[in-house]
Amino acid sequence: MVLDALLKTLHILAVVLWVGGMVFAHFYLRPSLVEFDPPTRLALMCAVLKRFFAHVIWASVIVLVTGLWMIGRAAKTMVQAGIDFSMPLGWTVMATLGVVMVIIFFVIRFRLYPPMVKAVSTADWPSAATALAHVRKWVTVNMVLGIIVVVVASMY
Repeated sequence: MVLDALLKTLHILAVVLWVGGMVFAHFYLRPSLVEFDPPTRLALMCAVLKRFFAHVIWASVIVLVTGLWMIGRAAKTMVQAGIDFSMPLGWTVMATLGVVMVIIFFVIRFRLYPPMVKAVSTADWPSAATALAHVRKWVTVNMVLGIIVVVVASMY
């Protein structure tokens, strides 16, 4: 019982950090930065994303590990009780979208973000803006997927 509560708590906290961070950046931080000149805006976003991505790496691992562990524990309990385990549709949706989100995040972090860092470090503001636009597009996709996961989870 305690392990189940711990797994679920860690899972939910990691989801809140990840999805909540994307919502904050998209709806509050980004619109507030239009008041700044491009070099300041891009340098700030680069620094913010560096910190956010460092935490999302851990959050994404925690979400995957705890999610799979909870599914495994449920399956094991049912099988030991002599009941066939059939994963509920909502769990399948959450697990599938969670894996897709992690893949998208790793593409963002290790493929799309480094060109932004390089462009900001060399003061190549047009390239930095282009790189940020790519990052923003895929963060938006992940944010929408994350919101769908939260809605599906609230149904259980």
